[in-house]
Amino acid sequence: MPSYEALSELLDPATTVLLTVECQQGVVGPDSALPELAKEARASGVLAHVARLVAAAHESGVQVMHAIAERRPDGRGANHNARLFRAAERLPVRQLSGSTAVRVAPPIEVAEEDFVVRRLHGLSPLAGTDVDALLRNLGCRTLIVTGVSANVAVPNTVFDAVNRGYTVVVPRDAIAGVPSDYTPAMIRNTLALVATIATTDEVLACLKRPRRVSRA
Repeated sequence: MPSYEALSELLDPATTVLLTVECQQGVVGPDSALPELAKEARASGVLAHVARLVAAAHESGVQVMHAIAERRPDGRGANHNARLFRAAERLPVRQLSGSTAVRVAPPIEVAEEDFVVRRLHGLSPLAGTDVDALLRNLGCRTLIVTGVSANVAVPNTVFDAVNRGYTVVVPRDAIAGVPSDYTPAMIRNTLALVATIATTDEVLACLKRPRRVSRA
């Protein structure tokens, strides 16, 4: 676990962005296309932890960004080069642009100043989307990654962010995957090698610290 001082230094509100990954109703909501994943995200408390982190980010001035995966009704531009994509086409709930399925799921609140970045292809919120350019224009140095799934999108996000030069913080209890015992193993054996691993409470303690008063 990182020390409070080390984590606090990384989480400077001026250079930190909180990213939620695929925390949308069609993925983690009650009518999810992936009910096992949705159940895990809710039963484990992950979705509630993400909501707490988003609320604290709003209060502390940390920029929040929501990464949404969706597809056009005609499927144009979507990937077909992996079993995962082909299986998604057969699911009863589809992540169609403009539908309820691609809205950010409660209890996560979306503020007016948040960015909602949508992608029509691929596995990662950073590859081929506006996320990287927005992060750079925002002066981001540290990216807090939350959401689902620990199987695919979350590790893709972490690797892509690290490859692009960002420092990544992953609250271990704010990401979910299936089966339930996969997530801690993946964190321990993979993400811990490239990201700073903390807990939601540890991140919250840093976000809620008193702001420094600048002196002329």
